[in-house]
Amino acid sequence: MENKNIGILGIGNLLMKDDGFGVRCLEELENKYVFPDTVALLDGGTSGLMLAPYLEDMDIIYMIDIVNLKDEPGSIHCFSDEDVKSGDIQTRLSPHQVGLMEILELCKLRGKAPDRIEMITVVPEELVMELGLTPLLESKIDSVIEILLERLSQDGVKWKVKDMDNQCTNSLLPRAC
Repeated sequence: MENKNIGILGIGNLLMKDDGFGVRCLEELENKYVFPDTVALLDGGTSGLMLAPYLEDMDIIYMIDIVNLKDEPGSIHCFSDEDVKSGDIQTRLSPHQVGLMEILELCKLRGKAPDRIEMITVVPEELVMELGLTPLLESKIDSVIEILLERLSQDGVKWKVKDMDNQCTNSLLPRAC
């Protein structure tokens, strides 16, 4: 997978409690890891159509967001864009997904769509106008990042932990090195 442009997209609204989960995961990635130039991290917030140029420049997109499923809060679910298109799951995974599939279709029409999109999502516990995640979702950040790092490793991406005392590469448990 060398020379593939990979985007990591954190989606969410930090003002709405657990809705900010994707953005908080992205902040953790920026603070703790170093990625090659072929990997771009983007705080997608609630950007909607503004994401189209970013998506068009990527071969693979990993999106981190909350998911509106009838499951236990804090449960983690992974989906591909094919899962959503197949109709096996609801089309609107999160409040931000209102236009994601439409944006992807627009990108395809322009001949610039990513080859693959994977969504790593978590069921929120609380969506209220308040800063900060619930302790439950805060505790899921590391698990979601581990899933993402494993997927990146499968794509051939070599990442490093920023801690200079820890020289591990591609470790899913950097503190254990």
